[in-house]
Amino acid sequence: MEKSEIKIYKTEEGKTTIEVKLEKETVWLSLNQISKLFDRDKSVISRHIRNVFKEGELNRKSTVAKYATVQNEGQREIVRDIEYFNLDVIISVGYRIKSKRGTQFRIWANQVIKDYLIKGYAINQQKLEKQAEQLDELKETIKILGNALEYKELTNDESKGLLKIISDYSYALEILDKYDYQTLKIENTSGKEIYKLTYEEAIKQIENTKKVYGNSDLFGHEKDSSFKSSVATIYQTFGGIDLYPSIEEKAANLLYFIVKNHSFSDGNKRIAAFLFLYFLEKNGLLFTSDGKKRIADNALVALTLMVAVSKPEEKETMIKVIVNLINRNN
Repeated sequence: MEKSEIKIYKTEEGKTTIEVKLEKETVWLSLNQISKLFDRDKSVISRHIRNVFKEGELNRKSTVAKYATVQNEGQREIVRDIEYFNLDVIISVGYRIKSKRGTQFRIWANQVIKDYLIKGYAINQQKLEKQAEQLDELKETIKILGNALEYKELTNDESKGLLKIISDYSYALEILDKYDYQTLKIENTSGKEIYKLTYEEAIKQIENTKKVYGNSDLFGHEKDSSFKSSVATIYQTFGGIDLYPSIEEKAANLLYFIVKNHSFSDGNKRIAAFLFLYFLEKNGLLFTSDGKKRIADNALVALTLMVAVSKPEEKETMIKVIVNLINRNN
């Protein structure tokens, strides 16, 4: 699902508080949240939802969506795809159980959606203005290039340098545009990895890093088995087919899982960034064909921090951004 906002709903008596997802001009609640809202058992709510679709009152495809949601299982945080239902389903359930809370929630939700649409219009206007500015800047850069070509006959190296500025700038604008309109795709990736990272090798490299940089005793100390799971997960298959088929997708997910799983007492982000680079280097993707870093130091820092502060439902977008920054276009 696309990027969403979170709003807090509190019942009139103030005893129940629910985090409500706001997206696509409506609000979304999970089965657990609807159960909590109406103070009914999950089995009751589930039965009403089934009947809503069975009787043709609503179309399931347009009113149900899945979010990657963090769930606590024991001492670990597990990300699972959970079904969420929009306001139409929530209202229908409220009518069926004749709940006053349903009316209260509908009034609150409609006001929130109204405010969201007004705000969204303003944000879209700002985006259009920003994109217009970016386009003007690109046009100005091309104009400068044209002036330079008229001023003197450029050497082959000089021509390549100027053209690279234009191509790099254009690609960055293209990524920004695709990110804004949620059309960013995973493409231009390499094939299957030539080197497979094992848990044992990863631990060995973490120990070597600890010796070189003199980190604290807590650096690289595993709190649970989640790190082993992070390494194994990038090689998962379904029906004999890799879930993450390319080197870039495996690398991006490795960075994401290590950062998000918080497997170590200290150094989670540093370890994630280091193993991300190590994996790329072992698979021949750390540097471009002309020997330059495929991803700059400051970009690696920014990406790692972005992953750390991102929401679970933003995982797919984060992976696409990372892949696009290390794929063959870059």
